[in-house]
Amino acid sequence: MSVELRGITKKFGALVANDDIDLRVESGEIHAILGENGAGKSTLMNIVYGLLSPDSGQILVDEKPVKISEPSDALAAGIGMVHQHFMLIPVFTVAENIVLGHEKVKGFGLLNLDQARSEIARISKEFNFDVDPDAIVENLPVGIQQRVEVIRALIYNAKVLILDEPTAVLTPQETDELLQVMKNLKKNGTSIIFITHKLREVQEAADRITIIRRGKVVGTALPTATQEELASQMVGRPVDLTMSKKAAVIGSTLLSISNLKVIDNTGRDLLHDVSFDVHAGEIVAVAGVQGNGQTELARAILNLEEHVSGNILIDGVDIVGRSVKNSLHSGIAFIPESRELDGLIGSFSIAENLILDTYDLPPNAKKLLMSPSTISSEATKRINEFDIRSQGANELVSSLSGGNKQKVVLARELSRPVKVVVASQPTRGLDVGSIEFVHEKIVQERDAGRAVLLFSTELDEVFALADRIAVMYRGTIIDIVPASISRSDLGLLMAGIKPKVQL
Repeated sequence: MSVELRGITKKFGALVANDDIDLRVESGEIHAILGENGAGKSTLMNIVYGLLSPDSGQILVDEKPVKISEPSDALAAGIGMVHQHFMLIPVFTVAENIVLGHEKVKGFGLLNLDQARSEIARISKEFNFDVDPDAIVENLPVGIQQRVEVIRALIYNAKVLILDEPTAVLTPQETDELLQVMKNLKKNGTSIIFITHKLREVQEAADRITIIRRGKVVGTALPTATQEELASQMVGRPVDLTMSKKAAVIGSTLLSISNLKVIDNTGRDLLHDVSFDVHAGEIVAVAGVQGNGQTELARAILNLEEHVSGNILIDGVDIVGRSVKNSLHSGIAFIPESRELDGLIGSFSIAENLILDTYDLPPNAKKLLMSPSTISSEATKRINEFDIRSQGANELVSSLSGGNKQKVVLARELSRPVKVVVASQPTRGLDVGSIEFVHEKIVQERDAGRAVLLFSTELDEVFALADRIAVMYRGTIIDIVPASISRSDLGLLMAGIKPKVQL
C-alpha cells in the first residue's frame, strides 16, 4: 500500500512545524524520515495517524484522497503507528493491551481474549517475535514491549507502519533485532515509515531517505550516501563527524561516589549501592537504557534529590545534604537533561542567564550590589567565545534556537572555576553542527584537567567521548569498562547481562 502527502502544512502559532511537505512512500518500502529533534518529523507523522490535523494539504492512500481526523480513521485506512513513548498499560497482559479499544465480551461480561491470543501467537510465529500473550507488560523487556506495539498494529491490518524514533530506548542488540523485524515486515509487503535522527540505522535499514530541516523537505537520498553527506543535508553545511582527542592524562580523584542510595517518597529505591570515581583529565560516560537511574544520579550529585544517603565527594569534600547553591560553589558545573526546564529562565536575557550561578559573587557583584556594566561586558565575551548566535546580551533566551540555548548553558557552567563537569544528555535535540561544538567543549574541559561525568543515551556519543564507560542497570552501576569495549558487549551490559569473556 502506498501513502502520499501533498502540501502538508501545520502551524503552532508563529511556529511552522511542517511547511508545504510533499512525500511519497511506496508499497513494501522502508522509507526513513531523517532530521534532528524539532525538525517536524513527529508532527508530520502525527498528522498521518490522525493525532493532529493539518492546516492545509492532503493525504492519499493508494492514489485516493483520504480524510484522517483521528487514529481510528488511520487504522481504517490501513495505517498503524508505534510511538516513541509506548501506549501500553503496564499492569495489563499483552492480550489485554491488544484488545484495548476493541473489546469483545463473552458470558458474565468477561473479556473474550481467545481470538487475541491466537492472533498474537500467529504473528509472533510469522515474524519470530516470541511474545507471550499472557505476560504482564511491565515485566517485559523494552524491546519486547515494542514488539507488542507492532503486533497490535498488524492485528488491526496495518499495511503501513509508522515507527517514531523506535530505537530511542533500545539496547544495541534490541536495535539490531528491530531493524531485522523491519526487513521481515517489508518482505511481507508492509510499508514502513521510519522516523529517526540516527544516521547508522538509516543506512542499515532504509530503501529511501527523506531529509527534513526546520519543517521543510530539504532533500532525498539513498542509503548509499555517506553519513557526512546526510549530516550536511540535515544542517545545511559540511560537518566533521569524527571527534579527535588526545590520550587522557589522568590526575587525582575529583569526584568520588560511594554507597549512594536514593529513594522516592514511597520508600522505593531509585538508586542503590552506586560507587565509582572520576579523575581529573578523564571523561567517564554513564551508559544505559533510558530510565535505569541516570537522571536520578545526575540530580543527586547536585543535591536535587530529597532522600539521599551515602557519600559524594568533590575533591575530598562530602557535599551530601548541602544546598544546590553550595553544590555548585563546591566546584560542580551542571549541564541539565532539560535546558528548558532546569537550565534556563526563558523570560530572562542572555546576560541574566549567564550569571544564575554567580550573580552574588565578584566580579558580578560587590557586597550586596550587582555590577550591570561588568555583567554586560562579561556576557558579550561569552557570546563571542561560545558563538552564541543572537542579537546581543539583552536578547531573551526564549527567542534563541535550541543549539544556542544550549550554548548559553555551556557558557555559564564552563566559564567559572570548576573541578567536575556533570553533563546530562548535553546534545539532546541539537543538530549535528551544534553537537560538534558541544563535543569539542567537553573534550576541552577534560584536557584542562577537569573530571567529566557524561550521561548519554546516544552510544555514538559515548564511544566518541568516553575514556571509561560506567553502565547503569536498574538503579546501580553494574560495571565500569574501557571505551574500547565492543558495541555488542556494551549492549549486553545495558541489558544487565555480563559478557562471557571478562572485559
